[in-house]
Amino acid sequence: MSQKEIIKVIGSFCLAYFCFFNCLIGQHKQAYQLFDSAGVKLDYVQMLDSLRTADIILFGEMHNSPICHWLSYELLVDLDTAADVTLGMEMFERDNQEALDLYLSDSITHAGLDSSARLWSNYQTDYQPLVDYAKSEGMPVIATNVPRRYATQVYRDGLESLDSLPAEEQAWLTPLPMAYDAELPGYQSMMDMFDDPSHANENLPKAQALKDATMAYSILSHLTEGQLFFHLNGSYHSNNGEGIIWYLQQANPDLKIISISAEEQVNIEALDPEYQRQADFLLIVPERMTKTY
Repeated sequence: MSQKEIIKVIGSFCLAYFCFFNCLIGQHKQAYQLFDSAGVKLDYVQMLDSLRTADIILFGEMHNSPICHWLSYELLVDLDTAADVTLGMEMFERDNQEALDLYLSDSITHAGLDSSARLWSNYQTDYQPLVDYAKSEGMPVIATNVPRRYATQVYRDGLESLDSLPAEEQAWLTPLPMAYDAELPGYQSMMDMFDDPSHANENLPKAQALKDATMAYSILSHLTEGQLFFHLNGSYHSNNGEGIIWYLQQANPDLKIISISAEEQVNIEALDPEYQRQADFLLIVPERMTKTY
């Protein structure tokens, strides 16, 4: 075979390989894509390196997303290798802290925790792995959320109704009276959910604010210099620098807070403009991703 023929064969082989490789790439299915706030793609290590510089990380998840639950677990483990981490969770209410501490100290079993605390229906599949990791490492886990009965009370009777609670019950809440800015866009958008303005309940965003304020207060109450506080919450509680972040910054504007927000898109190759600046990092998941419930 002549040199020219050999070159021709090699060229044909390279072309076939290139086409085959492109076909494989086209068939590749990504489970998620990370972006910075401006919509620039980045990888997990780049995000992790940035997160390690924070005082507080707010992971704004989608509660039924397996990717969120997997990634939050991986972040917790990786952050724990280089920092003294405290885990905080919206999924536990403050009056369940005693039961949670008993479980973490092996004083009660999971069955005991289940009967003592108001666990979410997806706790065992989605959140127990994080709690059990923290337990195995002696890591504190903080129940940050307001007991739901008080949020319900605010929705029904307004923030003023909390003033009449006895002191032992007010201890489960952020200190009263609490700040509230009805003009924050996130709270405004909750009012826009009502098709008929006459049916709008102005107490709905106040109940949300009580949760945000109480979670922020819980974080600050357990924040120690030199430690990293990793908090799990629904993305609505921390998007756009509002919610929990607003209350944290009101208390201490010098804190370094880094937020992650999870969203779904049909195409995850580029960040939809509506999500830009929503958080420091965006976790984008395909819309067809399976759900945990």
